[in-house]
Amino acid sequence: MTHNDTTPPPSGGPASAPEMNWYAWGDPERATSLDPGLRDLVSQTLNAELRDMPPVPEEQVELPPSRLTEHLREALVAVVGAEHVRTDDAVRLRRSGGKSTPDLLLRRAGKADSAPDAVVLPADHDQVQRLLEVCSAERIAVVPFGGGTSVVGGVTPVRDGFSAVITLDLRRLDRLVSFDPVSLTAVLEAGVRGPRAEELLSARGYTLGHLPQSHEYASIGGYAATRSSGQASSGYGRFEDMVVSLRAATPHGTMELGGAPASAAGPDLRQLFLGSEGTLGVITEVKLRVRELPERTLDEAWSFPDWATGTTALRELAQSDTRPTMARVLDETETFVGAAMAGQEATPGCQAVLGFEGRGEEVEARAAAVREVMIAAGGTPHGPAPVAHWRKNRFSSPYLRDTLLSAGILAETLETATNWTDLQSLYTAVRDALTEALEGDEGGVVVMCHVSHTYPTGASLYFTVATAAGADPWARWDRAKRAASDAIVAHGGTISHHHAVGADHRPWMVEEVGPLGGDVLRAVKATLDPEGVLNPGKLIPSPTR
Repeated sequence: MTHNDTTPPPSGGPASAPEMNWYAWGDPERATSLDPGLRDLVSQTLNAELRDMPPVPEEQVELPPSRLTEHLREALVAVVGAEHVRTDDAVRLRRSGGKSTPDLLLRRAGKADSAPDAVVLPADHDQVQRLLEVCSAERIAVVPFGGGTSVVGGVTPVRDGFSAVITLDLRRLDRLVSFDPVSLTAVLEAGVRGPRAEELLSARGYTLGHLPQSHEYASIGGYAATRSSGQASSGYGRFEDMVVSLRAATPHGTMELGGAPASAAGPDLRQLFLGSEGTLGVITEVKLRVRELPERTLDEAWSFPDWATGTTALRELAQSDTRPTMARVLDETETFVGAAMAGQEATPGCQAVLGFEGRGEEVEARAAAVREVMIAAGGTPHGPAPVAHWRKNRFSSPYLRDTLLSAGILAETLETATNWTDLQSLYTAVRDALTEALEGDEGGVVVMCHVSHTYPTGASLYFTVATAAGADPWARWDRAKRAASDAIVAHGGTISHHHAVGADHRPWMVEEVGPLGGDVLRAVKATLDPEGVLNPGKLIPSPTR
Protein backbone atom coordinates (compact mmCIF):
# COMPACT_ATOMS: atom_id res chain seq x y z
CA MET A 1 0.00 0.00 0.00
CA THR A 2 1.05 3.62 -0.45
CA HIS A 3 1.92 6.17 2.23
CA ASN A 4 1.09 9.50 0.61
CA ASP A 5 -1.50 10.55 3.17
CA THR A 6 -1.76 14.26 2.50
CA THR A 7 -5.28 14.66 3.81
CA PRO A 8 -5.43 18.22 5.14
CA PRO A 9 -5.55 18.23 8.94
CA PRO A 10 -8.67 19.49 10.67
CA SER A 11 -8.69 23.27 10.73
CA GLY A 12 -8.88 25.09 13.99
CA GLY A 13 -5.32 25.75 15.12
CA PRO A 14 -3.94 24.42 18.41
CA ALA A 15 -7.18 22.80 19.55
CA SER A 16 -7.04 20.32 16.66
CA ALA A 17 -5.67 16.84 17.31
CA PRO A 18 -3.32 15.13 14.84
CA GLU A 19 -4.50 12.35 12.54
CA MET A 20 -5.47 9.22 14.47
CA ASN A 21 -3.07 6.29 14.64
CA TRP A 22 -4.07 3.71 12.00
CA TYR A 23 -3.88 0.74 14.40
CA ALA A 24 -4.53 2.38 17.79
CA TRP A 25 -6.20 5.25 19.55
CA GLY A 26 -5.21 8.87 19.16
CA ASP A 27 -1.92 10.62 18.55
CA PRO A 28 0.83 8.21 17.42
CA GLU A 29 3.38 10.33 19.31
CA ARG A 30 1.67 9.49 22.62
CA ALA A 31 1.97 5.70 22.21
CA THR A 32 3.91 4.00 25.03
CA SER A 33 5.30 0.57 25.90
CA LEU A 34 4.47 -1.44 29.00
CA ASP A 35 6.93 -1.25 31.87
CA PRO A 36 8.47 -4.75 32.40
CA GLY A 37 7.63 -4.71 36.09
CA LEU A 38 4.01 -3.84 35.41
CA ARG A 39 3.86 -6.47 32.69
CA ASP A 40 5.01 -9.13 35.18
CA LEU A 41 2.43 -7.93 37.71
CA VAL A 42 -0.37 -8.12 35.14
CA SER A 43 0.79 -11.57 34.02
CA GLN A 44 0.68 -12.83 37.61
CA THR A 45 -2.69 -11.23 38.27
CA LEU A 46 -4.20 -12.79 35.16
CA ASN A 47 -2.42 -16.10 35.73
CA ALA A 48 -1.39 -16.19 32.10
CA GLU A 49 1.71 -16.14 29.96
CA LEU A 50 1.63 -13.04 27.80
CA ARG A 51 2.82 -12.80 24.21
CA ASP A 52 3.67 -9.62 22.37
CA MET A 53 1.17 -8.58 19.69
CA PRO A 54 2.81 -5.78 17.68
CA PRO A 55 1.07 -4.43 14.58
CA VAL A 56 2.31 -5.42 11.16
CA PRO A 57 4.12 -2.66 9.22
CA GLU A 58 1.65 -0.37 7.50
CA GLU A 59 2.89 -1.35 4.04
CA GLN A 60 1.82 -4.95 4.74
CA VAL A 61 -1.81 -4.07 5.45
CA GLU A 62 -4.15 -5.65 2.90
CA LEU A 63 -6.71 -3.28 1.42
CA PRO A 64 -9.15 -4.25 -1.32
CA PRO A 65 -8.73 -2.22 -4.50
CA SER A 66 -11.10 0.72 -4.76
CA ARG A 67 -14.28 -0.18 -6.66
CA LEU A 68 -15.00 3.43 -7.49
CA THR A 69 -15.52 3.51 -11.24
CA GLU A 70 -14.59 6.55 -13.30
CA HIS A 71 -18.28 7.32 -13.71
CA LEU A 72 -18.85 7.29 -9.95
CA ARG A 73 -15.70 9.31 -9.29
CA GLU A 74 -16.78 11.97 -11.75
CA ALA A 75 -20.19 12.22 -10.07
CA LEU A 76 -18.56 12.80 -6.67
CA VAL A 77 -15.92 15.18 -8.04
CA ALA A 78 -18.67 17.26 -9.63
CA VAL A 79 -19.95 18.02 -6.11
CA VAL A 80 -16.79 18.53 -4.00
CA GLY A 81 -13.88 18.88 -6.42
CA ALA A 82 -11.17 16.38 -7.35
CA GLU A 83 -8.90 17.17 -4.39
CA HIS A 84 -11.67 16.16 -1.96
CA VAL A 85 -12.28 12.69 -3.38
CA ARG A 86 -9.49 10.54 -1.98
CA THR A 87 -8.69 6.95 -2.95
CA ASP A 88 -5.09 6.53 -1.76
CA ASP A 89 -4.54 3.60 0.58
CA ALA A 90 -3.32 5.51 3.63
CA VAL A 91 -6.45 7.66 3.76
CA ARG A 92 -8.76 4.70 3.16
CA LEU A 93 -7.02 2.65 5.87
CA ARG A 94 -7.63 5.35 8.46
CA ARG A 95 -11.35 5.33 7.64
CA SER A 96 -11.75 1.54 7.62
CA GLY A 97 -13.40 1.39 11.03
CA GLY A 98 -13.50 2.73 14.56
CA LYS A 99 -11.46 2.07 17.69
CA SER A 100 -12.94 -0.99 19.37
CA THR A 101 -10.65 -3.86 20.30
CA PRO A 102 -12.03 -6.03 17.42
CA ASP A 103 -11.38 -3.13 15.01
CA LEU A 104 -7.81 -2.78 16.18
CA LEU A 105 -7.09 -6.51 16.29
CA LEU A 106 -7.96 -6.77 12.59
CA ARG A 107 -5.88 -3.77 11.60
CA ARG A 108 -2.90 -4.87 13.70
CA ALA A 109 -3.04 -8.19 11.86
CA GLY A 110 -2.85 -6.35 8.55
CA LYS A 111 -6.51 -6.75 7.56
CA ALA A 112 -8.54 -3.79 6.34
CA ASP A 113 -11.12 -5.49 4.12
CA SER A 114 -13.71 -2.93 5.19
CA ALA A 115 -11.77 0.08 3.86
CA PRO A 116 -14.04 2.40 1.86
CA ASP A 117 -13.63 2.78 -1.87
CA ALA A 118 -13.13 6.53 -1.40
CA VAL A 119 -13.05 9.20 1.29
CA VAL A 120 -15.07 12.27 0.33
CA LEU A 121 -14.75 15.60 2.15
CA PRO A 122 -17.68 17.98 1.62
CA ALA A 123 -17.37 21.65 2.56
CA ASP A 124 -20.90 22.49 3.75
CA HIS A 125 -24.48 21.31 4.14
CA ASP A 126 -25.35 21.88 0.49
CA GLN A 127 -22.50 19.65 -0.67
CA VAL A 128 -23.55 16.95 1.81
CA GLN A 129 -27.12 17.15 0.50
CA ARG A 130 -26.02 16.85 -3.13
CA LEU A 131 -23.67 13.97 -2.32
CA LEU A 132 -26.46 12.01 -0.67
CA GLU A 133 -28.69 12.53 -3.69
CA VAL A 134 -25.92 11.31 -6.00
CA CYS A 135 -25.15 8.31 -3.78
CA SER A 136 -28.81 7.34 -3.53
CA ALA A 137 -29.21 7.51 -7.31
CA GLU A 138 -26.00 5.51 -7.90
CA ARG A 139 -26.51 3.12 -4.94
CA ILE A 140 -23.28 4.14 -3.22
CA ALA A 141 -23.28 3.34 0.51
CA VAL A 142 -22.33 6.32 2.71
CA VAL A 143 -20.65 6.17 6.13
CA PRO A 144 -20.66 9.55 7.95
CA PHE A 145 -17.34 10.05 9.76
CA GLY A 146 -16.55 12.65 12.42
CA GLY A 147 -13.72 11.77 14.80
CA GLY A 148 -13.69 8.03 14.10
CA THR A 149 -13.97 7.24 17.83
CA SER A 150 -16.73 4.59 17.65
CA VAL A 151 -16.15 1.50 19.78
CA VAL A 152 -19.26 -0.35 18.57
CA GLY A 153 -18.61 -0.76 14.84
CA GLY A 154 -20.47 2.46 14.10
CA VAL A 155 -18.21 3.71 11.28
CA THR A 156 -17.21 0.43 9.64
CA PRO A 157 -17.99 0.62 5.90
CA VAL A 158 -20.35 -2.02 4.48
CA ARG A 159 -20.36 -2.41 0.68
CA ASP A 160 -22.42 -5.60 0.19
CA GLY A 161 -25.23 -4.97 -2.28
CA PHE A 162 -23.98 -1.52 -3.29
CA SER A 163 -21.99 -0.31 -6.28
CA ALA A 164 -19.39 1.19 -3.92
CA VAL A 165 -19.02 2.56 -0.39
CA ILE A 166 -17.62 5.94 0.60
CA THR A 167 -16.71 7.48 3.91
CA LEU A 168 -18.17 10.97 4.22
CA ASP A 169 -15.51 12.77 6.26
CA LEU A 170 -17.07 15.90 7.79
CA ARG A 171 -13.88 17.57 9.01
CA ARG A 172 -14.31 20.56 6.66
CA LEU A 173 -17.63 21.44 8.34
CA ASP A 174 -15.70 23.10 11.14
CA ARG A 175 -17.25 26.53 11.75
CA LEU A 176 -18.97 28.30 14.60
CA VAL A 177 -21.89 29.48 12.48
CA SER A 178 -23.45 31.84 15.01
CA PHE A 179 -23.45 32.74 18.69
CA ASP A 180 -26.34 34.26 20.62
CA PRO A 181 -25.30 35.62 24.06
CA VAL A 182 -28.88 36.66 24.83
CA SER A 183 -30.49 33.26 24.29
CA LEU A 184 -27.26 31.46 25.32
CA THR A 185 -27.04 29.33 22.18
CA ALA A 186 -24.39 28.57 19.60
CA VAL A 187 -24.69 26.95 16.19
CA LEU A 188 -21.77 24.67 15.35
CA GLU A 189 -21.14 22.64 12.24
CA ALA A 190 -20.98 18.89 12.67
CA GLY A 191 -17.26 18.49 12.00
CA VAL A 192 -16.11 20.73 14.86
CA ARG A 193 -14.22 18.57 17.34
CA GLY A 194 -14.62 18.81 21.10
CA PRO A 195 -11.47 20.83 21.93
CA ARG A 196 -12.11 23.24 19.07
CA ALA A 197 -15.70 23.80 20.21
CA GLU A 198 -14.48 24.66 23.70
CA GLU A 199 -11.81 26.97 22.30
CA LEU A 200 -14.35 28.84 20.18
CA LEU A 201 -16.83 29.19 23.04
CA SER A 202 -14.35 29.94 25.85
CA ALA A 203 -13.06 32.90 23.82
CA ARG A 204 -16.55 34.34 24.39
CA GLY A 205 -16.72 33.28 28.04
CA TYR A 206 -18.87 30.15 27.56
CA THR A 207 -18.67 26.37 27.50
CA LEU A 208 -20.69 23.32 26.54
CA GLY A 209 -19.42 21.48 29.61
CA HIS A 210 -19.38 18.26 27.57
CA LEU A 211 -16.30 16.12 28.19
CA PRO A 212 -16.64 12.44 27.24
CA GLN A 213 -13.46 10.36 27.27
CA SER A 214 -13.38 10.67 23.46
CA HIS A 215 -13.31 14.50 23.77
CA GLU A 216 -9.92 15.01 22.09
CA TYR A 217 -11.17 13.54 18.79
CA ALA A 218 -14.97 13.29 18.85
CA SER A 219 -17.05 15.79 16.90
CA ILE A 220 -20.23 17.79 17.48
CA GLY A 221 -22.08 15.73 14.87
CA GLY A 222 -20.86 12.51 16.43
CA TYR A 223 -22.01 13.64 19.88
CA ALA A 224 -25.50 14.26 18.53
CA ALA A 225 -25.69 11.13 16.39
CA THR A 226 -24.76 8.86 19.31
CA ARG A 227 -26.45 10.57 22.29
CA SER A 228 -23.08 11.20 23.91
CA SER A 229 -22.71 11.66 27.66
CA GLY A 230 -19.83 13.58 29.24
CA GLN A 231 -18.16 13.26 32.62
CA ALA A 232 -20.09 16.28 34.01
CA SER A 233 -23.53 15.06 32.94
CA SER A 234 -24.92 15.53 36.47
CA GLY A 235 -24.46 19.27 36.05
CA TYR A 236 -24.60 19.94 32.31
CA GLY A 237 -26.80 17.07 31.14
CA ARG A 238 -26.26 14.65 28.29
CA PHE A 239 -25.51 16.04 24.86
CA GLU A 240 -29.09 15.55 23.67
CA ASP A 241 -30.20 17.82 26.55
CA MET A 242 -28.11 20.63 25.05
CA VAL A 243 -29.54 20.37 21.52
CA VAL A 244 -31.96 23.20 20.71
CA SER A 245 -32.24 22.47 16.98
CA LEU A 246 -30.43 20.64 14.23
CA ARG A 247 -30.06 20.49 10.47
CA ALA A 248 -29.68 17.19 8.66
CA ALA A 249 -29.29 16.13 5.05
CA THR A 250 -31.09 13.01 3.82
CA PRO A 251 -31.29 11.41 0.37
CA HIS A 252 -34.89 12.66 0.27
CA GLY A 253 -34.18 16.26 1.31
CA THR A 254 -33.12 18.52 4.18
CA MET A 255 -34.64 18.42 7.66
CA GLU A 256 -34.64 21.57 9.86
CA LEU A 257 -35.86 20.54 13.30
CA GLY A 258 -36.40 22.40 16.57
CA GLY A 259 -35.67 25.98 17.53
CA ALA A 260 -38.22 27.03 20.16
CA PRO A 261 -37.32 26.39 23.81
CA ALA A 262 -40.32 24.05 24.01
CA SER A 263 -43.13 22.99 21.71
CA ALA A 264 -46.37 21.01 21.75
CA ALA A 265 -46.50 20.78 17.95
CA GLY A 266 -46.59 17.01 17.78
CA PRO A 267 -43.77 14.55 18.45
CA ASP A 268 -40.28 16.04 18.68
CA LEU A 269 -38.70 14.94 15.40
CA ARG A 270 -35.26 16.00 16.60
CA GLN A 271 -35.27 12.75 18.52
CA LEU A 272 -35.29 10.80 15.25
CA PHE A 273 -31.82 12.12 14.48
CA LEU A 274 -30.37 12.28 17.98
CA GLY A 275 -28.96 8.78 18.32
CA SER A 276 -29.64 7.86 14.67
CA GLU A 277 -25.93 7.08 14.04
CA GLY A 278 -25.97 8.28 10.44
CA THR A 279 -28.63 5.77 9.36
CA LEU A 280 -31.42 8.29 8.73
CA GLY A 281 -29.48 11.36 7.63
CA VAL A 282 -26.26 13.28 8.09
CA ILE A 283 -26.37 15.93 10.81
CA THR A 284 -24.57 19.01 9.48
CA GLU A 285 -25.36 21.76 12.03
CA VAL A 286 -26.46 21.75 15.67
CA LYS A 287 -27.74 24.67 17.75
CA LEU A 288 -26.68 24.08 21.34
CA ARG A 289 -27.37 25.56 24.74
CA VAL A 290 -24.19 27.01 26.25
CA ARG A 291 -23.25 27.94 29.81
CA GLU A 292 -21.01 30.61 31.27
CA LEU A 293 -17.51 29.41 32.03
CA PRO A 294 -17.44 28.41 35.71
CA GLU A 295 -15.77 30.81 38.11
CA ARG A 296 -14.64 27.96 40.29
CA THR A 297 -14.11 24.20 40.20
CA LEU A 298 -14.02 22.28 43.47
CA ASP A 299 -13.16 18.57 43.63
CA GLU A 300 -13.49 16.07 46.46
CA ALA A 301 -12.75 12.36 46.79
CA TRP A 302 -14.62 10.10 49.18
CA SER A 303 -14.42 6.47 50.22
CA PHE A 304 -17.13 4.04 51.24
CA PRO A 305 -16.82 0.68 52.95
CA ASP A 306 -18.33 -1.21 50.00
CA TRP A 307 -19.94 -0.89 46.57
CA ALA A 308 -23.52 -1.04 47.81
CA THR A 309 -22.92 1.80 50.26
CA GLY A 310 -21.19 3.92 47.63
CA THR A 311 -23.94 3.50 45.04
CA THR A 312 -26.59 4.24 47.66
CA ALA A 313 -24.83 7.52 48.44
CA LEU A 314 -24.88 8.49 44.75
CA ARG A 315 -28.55 7.58 44.53
CA GLU A 316 -29.35 9.87 47.45
CA LEU A 317 -27.46 12.69 45.77
CA ALA A 318 -29.19 12.09 42.43
CA GLN A 319 -32.58 12.21 44.12
CA SER A 320 -31.80 15.30 46.18
CA ASP A 321 -32.20 18.99 45.36
CA THR A 322 -28.44 19.53 45.52
CA ARG A 323 -26.23 17.64 43.09
CA PRO A 324 -22.57 17.77 42.13
CA THR A 325 -21.62 18.66 38.58
CA MET A 326 -19.76 15.35 38.35
CA ALA A 327 -20.27 12.21 40.43
CA ARG A 328 -18.94 8.69 40.04
CA VAL A 329 -18.14 5.78 42.31
CA LEU A 330 -15.71 2.92 41.63
CA ASP A 331 -16.22 -0.64 42.84
CA GLU A 332 -13.65 -2.31 45.09
CA THR A 333 -11.70 -3.84 42.20
CA GLU A 334 -11.45 -0.64 40.17
CA THR A 335 -10.50 1.31 43.28
CA PHE A 336 -7.65 -1.13 44.03
CA VAL A 337 -6.42 -1.41 40.42
CA GLY A 338 -6.50 2.35 39.91
CA ALA A 339 -4.36 2.92 42.99
CA ALA A 340 -1.92 0.18 41.97
CA MET A 341 -1.53 1.61 38.46
CA ALA A 342 -0.84 5.03 39.96
CA GLY A 343 1.67 3.66 42.48
CA GLN A 344 -0.52 4.76 45.38
CA GLU A 345 -1.88 3.04 48.45
CA ALA A 346 -5.39 1.82 47.74
CA THR A 347 -8.30 3.40 49.56
CA PRO A 348 -10.15 0.69 51.51
CA GLY A 349 -13.51 -0.16 50.01
CA CYS A 350 -14.76 2.01 47.15
CA GLN A 351 -13.66 5.44 46.00
CA ALA A 352 -15.99 8.17 44.78
CA VAL A 353 -14.98 11.33 42.94
CA LEU A 354 -17.11 14.46 42.97
CA GLY A 355 -16.72 17.75 41.14
CA PHE A 356 -18.52 21.07 41.50
CA GLU A 357 -18.50 23.90 38.95
CA GLY A 358 -20.13 27.31 39.01
CA ARG A 359 -19.94 30.64 40.79
CA GLY A 360 -17.76 30.78 43.88
CA GLU A 361 -20.23 31.03 46.74
CA GLU A 362 -22.77 28.79 45.00
CA VAL A 363 -20.16 26.06 44.51
CA GLU A 364 -19.22 26.08 48.18
CA ALA A 365 -22.85 26.01 49.27
CA ARG A 366 -23.58 22.99 47.06
CA ALA A 367 -20.43 21.20 48.22
CA ALA A 368 -21.35 21.76 51.86
CA ALA A 369 -24.83 20.33 51.32
CA VAL A 370 -23.42 17.31 49.47
CA ARG A 371 -20.87 16.65 52.25
CA GLU A 372 -23.73 16.23 54.70
CA VAL A 373 -25.35 13.63 52.45
CA MET A 374 -22.07 11.77 51.91
CA ILE A 375 -21.20 11.64 55.60
CA ALA A 376 -24.70 10.50 56.53
CA ALA A 377 -24.41 7.75 53.90
CA GLY A 378 -21.19 6.42 55.44
CA GLY A 379 -18.59 8.26 53.37
CA THR A 380 -15.12 9.39 54.44
CA PRO A 381 -13.62 12.53 52.80
CA HIS A 382 -10.15 12.37 51.20
CA GLY A 383 -9.71 15.85 49.77
CA PRO A 384 -9.09 16.91 46.17
CA ALA A 385 -5.80 15.11 45.36
CA PRO A 386 -7.30 11.80 44.08
CA VAL A 387 -9.65 13.70 41.78
CA ALA A 388 -6.76 15.80 40.43
CA HIS A 389 -4.93 12.58 39.56
CA TRP A 390 -8.06 11.21 37.87
CA ARG A 391 -8.54 14.37 35.82
CA LYS A 392 -4.88 14.39 34.76
CA ASN A 393 -5.19 10.87 33.34
CA ARG A 394 -8.77 11.13 32.12
CA PHE A 395 -7.97 11.06 28.40
CA SER A 396 -5.01 8.66 28.54
CA SER A 397 -6.88 5.42 29.29
CA PRO A 398 -7.42 4.52 25.61
CA TYR A 399 -3.66 4.80 25.10
CA LEU A 400 -3.12 2.37 27.99
CA ARG A 401 -5.60 -0.01 26.37
CA ASP A 402 -3.42 -0.07 23.24
CA THR A 403 -0.22 -0.46 25.27
CA LEU A 404 -1.69 -3.50 26.98
CA LEU A 405 -2.91 -4.91 23.66
CA SER A 406 0.63 -4.77 22.26
CA ALA A 407 1.72 -6.79 25.29
CA GLY A 408 -0.92 -9.48 24.70
CA ILE A 409 -3.56 -8.20 27.11
CA LEU A 410 -7.15 -7.51 26.13
CA ALA A 411 -8.46 -4.47 28.01
CA GLU A 412 -11.88 -3.33 26.85
CA THR A 413 -14.96 -1.57 28.16
CA LEU A 414 -18.73 -1.91 27.90
CA GLU A 415 -21.56 -0.02 29.51
CA THR A 416 -25.25 -0.08 30.29
CA ALA A 417 -27.80 1.61 32.56
CA THR A 418 -30.83 0.61 34.59
CA ASN A 419 -33.04 1.81 37.43
CA TRP A 420 -31.73 1.97 40.98
CA THR A 421 -33.83 -1.00 42.07
CA ASP A 422 -32.11 -3.33 39.59
CA LEU A 423 -28.62 -1.79 39.66
CA GLN A 424 -26.99 -4.32 41.96
CA SER A 425 -28.48 -7.38 40.28
CA LEU A 426 -27.46 -6.11 36.83
CA TYR A 427 -23.95 -5.37 38.10
CA THR A 428 -23.60 -8.91 39.44
CA ALA A 429 -25.07 -10.54 36.33
CA VAL A 430 -22.74 -8.75 33.89
CA ARG A 431 -19.67 -9.26 36.07
CA ASP A 432 -20.43 -12.97 36.40
CA ALA A 433 -21.12 -13.35 32.66
CA LEU A 434 -17.76 -11.79 31.77
CA THR A 435 -15.92 -13.88 34.31
CA GLU A 436 -17.51 -17.13 33.14
CA ALA A 437 -16.81 -16.32 29.47
CA LEU A 438 -13.13 -15.47 29.97
CA GLU A 439 -11.81 -17.43 32.93
CA GLY A 440 -10.28 -20.78 31.98
CA ASP A 441 -7.24 -22.50 30.49
CA GLU A 442 -5.95 -19.30 28.86
CA GLY A 443 -5.86 -17.41 32.14
CA GLY A 444 -7.97 -15.37 34.47
CA VAL A 445 -9.85 -12.11 34.17
CA VAL A 446 -10.20 -8.88 36.10
CA VAL A 447 -13.60 -7.17 35.87
CA MET A 448 -13.94 -3.63 37.20
CA CYS A 449 -16.92 -1.29 37.24
CA HIS A 450 -17.93 2.25 38.12
CA VAL A 451 -21.08 4.34 38.07
CA SER A 452 -20.31 7.33 35.87
CA HIS A 453 -23.72 8.95 35.25
CA THR A 454 -26.61 9.23 37.67
CA TYR A 455 -30.28 10.19 37.37
CA PRO A 456 -33.13 10.37 39.89
CA THR A 457 -34.45 7.03 38.61
CA GLY A 458 -31.24 5.11 37.92
CA ALA A 459 -27.61 5.10 36.84
CA SER A 460 -25.11 3.80 34.32
CA LEU A 461 -22.67 0.95 34.89
CA TYR A 462 -19.33 1.14 33.08
CA PHE A 463 -17.31 -2.09 33.05
CA THR A 464 -13.62 -2.50 32.25
CA VAL A 465 -12.30 -5.99 31.52
CA ALA A 466 -8.70 -7.20 31.41
CA THR A 467 -7.64 -10.69 30.36
CA ALA A 468 -4.91 -12.45 28.40
CA ALA A 469 -5.39 -12.24 24.65
CA GLY A 470 -5.04 -15.99 24.21
CA ALA A 471 -4.68 -17.88 20.95
CA ASP A 472 -7.62 -16.15 19.23
CA PRO A 473 -8.16 -12.75 20.88
CA TRP A 474 -10.92 -11.65 18.49
CA ALA A 475 -13.04 -14.74 19.22
CA ARG A 476 -12.20 -14.51 22.92
CA TRP A 477 -13.53 -10.97 23.24
CA ASP A 478 -16.50 -11.64 20.96
CA ARG A 479 -17.58 -14.49 23.24
CA ALA A 480 -17.29 -12.26 26.31
CA LYS A 481 -19.11 -9.31 24.74
CA ARG A 482 -22.01 -11.52 23.63
CA ALA A 483 -22.30 -13.06 27.08
CA ALA A 484 -22.33 -9.63 28.71
CA SER A 485 -24.88 -8.27 26.22
CA ASP A 486 -27.18 -11.24 26.82
CA ALA A 487 -26.90 -10.65 30.57
CA ILE A 488 -27.69 -6.95 30.13
CA VAL A 489 -30.95 -7.48 28.22
CA ALA A 490 -31.95 -10.40 30.46
CA HIS A 491 -31.64 -8.24 33.58
CA GLY A 492 -33.37 -5.09 32.39
CA GLY A 493 -30.43 -2.97 31.26
CA THR A 494 -30.18 -0.89 28.10
CA ILE A 495 -27.85 -2.31 25.46
CA SER A 496 -26.03 1.05 25.47
CA HIS A 497 -26.09 4.09 27.73
CA HIS A 498 -23.71 6.21 25.65
CA HIS A 499 -21.45 4.11 23.38
CA ALA A 500 -24.33 3.76 20.88
CA VAL A 501 -25.51 0.71 18.92
CA GLY A 502 -23.49 0.55 15.71
CA ALA A 503 -23.06 -2.93 14.29
CA ASP A 504 -21.91 -4.56 17.54
CA HIS A 505 -25.11 -3.98 19.54
CA ARG A 506 -27.54 -4.25 16.64
CA PRO A 507 -28.41 -7.94 17.35
CA TRP A 508 -29.96 -6.83 20.66
CA MET A 509 -32.00 -3.92 19.30
CA VAL A 510 -35.21 -5.94 18.99
CA GLU A 511 -35.04 -6.64 22.73
CA GLU A 512 -34.41 -2.92 23.28
CA VAL A 513 -37.28 -1.47 21.21
CA GLY A 514 -39.53 -4.46 20.55
CA PRO A 515 -40.60 -5.90 17.16
CA LEU A 516 -43.02 -3.02 16.52
CA GLY A 517 -40.34 -0.49 17.41
CA GLY A 518 -38.09 -2.13 14.84
CA ASP A 519 -40.87 -1.79 12.25
CA VAL A 520 -41.13 1.93 13.06
CA LEU A 521 -37.39 2.49 12.63
CA ARG A 522 -37.38 0.65 9.29
CA ALA A 523 -40.39 2.67 8.11
CA VAL A 524 -38.70 5.96 8.96
CA LYS A 525 -35.53 4.85 7.20
CA ALA A 526 -37.51 3.81 4.11
CA THR A 527 -39.01 7.30 3.94
CA LEU A 528 -35.78 9.26 4.43
CA ASP A 529 -33.37 6.82 2.77
CA PRO A 530 -35.39 4.72 0.28
CA GLU A 531 -32.29 3.09 -1.26
CA GLY A 532 -30.83 2.24 2.16
CA VAL A 533 -27.45 3.83 1.41
CA LEU A 534 -26.94 5.55 4.78
CA ASN A 535 -24.57 3.65 7.08
CA PRO A 536 -25.95 0.19 6.26
CA GLY A 537 -25.66 -2.56 8.85
CA LYS A 538 -25.91 -0.21 11.84
CA LEU A 539 -28.59 0.47 14.46
CA ILE A 540 -31.73 -0.52 12.52
CA PRO A 541 -32.73 -4.07 13.54
CA SER A 542 -33.37 -6.69 10.89
CA PRO A 543 -37.00 -7.77 10.42
CA THR A 544 -38.06 -10.57 12.78
CA ARG A 545 -41.01 -11.71 10.72
